[in-house]
Amino acid sequence: MNQYWVYIMTNKYNSVFYIGVTNNLQKRDYEHKNKLLKGFTQRYSLTKLVFYEETSDVTAAISREKQLKGWTRAKKIALIESLNPVWEDLSDQWYRDPSLRSG
Repeated sequence: MNQYWVYIMTNKYNSVFYIGVTNNLQKRDYEHKNKLLKGFTQRYSLTKLVFYEETSDVTAAISREKQLKGWTRAKKIALIESLNPVWEDLSDQWYRDPSLRSG
């Protein structure tokens, strides 16, 4: 069964958001952190994963991405803080604990 993630990246100041969809969250996070993706996320140094949701339905993931992109900044912040109140980088543990790495 395929898995898809809708995720939000930000910078160290939590001042800019990027919302995306991927079928490999750890790989995509690595690409953002190492600035391998040209464009918006690289330009604004969006390397901090602060939110993600998982689904097995790609259509639902894309719809959710579009929905979140249409939200106000305040509503996005409320969503992030409902699951991640201290704005922790949710992927930090993947790089500290090798057993959590995929592949």
